[in-house]
Amino acid sequence: HRSSGWAADVLVYLADDSMVPLAVENLPSLSAHELHRAIREVLQLPDIALDAFALWLVSPLLEVQLKPKHQPYKLGRQWQELLLRFTDAPDDDVAMDEPSLQFRRNVFFPKWRELQIHDKEVLRLLYEEAKGNVLAARYPCDVEDCEALGALVCRVQLGPYQPGQPAACTLREKLDSFLPAHLCKRGHGLFAALRGRGAKTSTGEQGLLNAYRRVQEGADSDSECEASLSPHYRAYLLKCHELPFYGCAFFHGEIDKPAQGFLHRGGRKPVSVAISLDGVHVIDCREKHVLLGLRFQELSWDHTSPEEEESVLWLEFDGDNEGTPVNKLLKIYSKQAELMSSLIEYCIELSQAAESAASHEAGPTSASGSLPPPHQRPQLRRQGSVVCSRIQHLSTIDYVEEGETIKRVKPKRSTSFFSRQLSLGQGSYTVVQPADSLEQG
Repeated sequence: HRSSGWAADVLVYLADDSMVPLAVENLPSLSAHELHRAIREVLQLPDIALDAFALWLVSPLLEVQLKPKHQPYKLGRQWQELLLRFTDAPDDDVAMDEPSLQFRRNVFFPKWRELQIHDKEVLRLLYEEAKGNVLAARYPCDVEDCEALGALVCRVQLGPYQPGQPAACTLREKLDSFLPAHLCKRGHGLFAALRGRGAKTSTGEQGLLNAYRRVQEGADSDSECEASLSPHYRAYLLKCHELPFYGCAFFHGEIDKPAQGFLHRGGRKPVSVAISLDGVHVIDCREKHVLLGLRFQELSWDHTSPEEEESVLWLEFDGDNEGTPVNKLLKIYSKQAELMSSLIEYCIELSQAAESAASHEAGPTSASGSLPPPHQRPQLRRQGSVVCSRIQHLSTIDYVEEGETIKRVKPKRSTSFFSRQLSLGQGSYTVVQPADSLEQG
């Protein structure tokens, strides 16, 4: 990288996998904020891009959103140390891993502000990133949603639907560029039967074709006009806003499987933990569905560090055990527990700041904080939807308060191990401070 004046070429990747090469001075001391500005200048992005996007260091093993003051070059040089601290990756993988610098959506950018964006290139970049997360099944979606989102991708890539054109052939050949791979049966161009009980099997490409046919065109739409894609980018993002984990940061972890059979051998299952301004979602990596979704009002949390014992993120929430109200405690094993805990704390601070600001404003956006009231939130309530929680699939520690002690399940009301939770007035989660002598079981 060395040359006169420390000039160096930096490659920054965009959501569509294209690269922005930058010639910069003094790379080792360059901040993420300065690099961000250079990218915005090259791409000619408006000011909203400063808040909408952030720089990330990303590899298959770890993803880190950089703060404005971070120095990407120095963090890149410390990558192996970060992997050893925050991942369980084998030494060989750590030695070979190299992060790329990516320009991606800022986790702390609220959805309501996204609705105010009109710049076509900003919308396109957000659309490309959301599309990548849907196709990679990082955002679990029901088949109906996959078809609706896939239809918008068809519209963007193939133009308006036209009867008589060989659309079916195109869709069959490129099905995995419109639908997540687990819904494509390779070699046949048909949906695989959905896994899980009660799930409907799809009618092949027909569902996608039907949805493509229904894509609305704007009144002033002109298929030759590039600007006409903006409404479709926006429609895609609006549809993604219905997904409660849209715009989140992802972390790797494992949870205990419920005990099965005589020997009670459960083992662990891999999960991804998605954290955003809206809350925390635990997603089953294999089954592509949500196991647990909690808004910040509904949880307490804490983490234990590797020095204390195994690195764990604890999530606590209300539930019932055979009719008895209990506190449920989910244990997420992850070397990234510390990162997750810090992110939850910061998201809550931002949410409370937004609530506070909203309560002092009288304008039409006063209720548009990052945690709007539940009735304003688009929630998917379909029975069996992949975005609904599956508490029965979780192995939790259930406990209640009994006099001076905490006992594992039964009976009476609950208290909390943790003092860390969102203390908003309308929150549905109430916590009693435990006495010093309380133990887990």
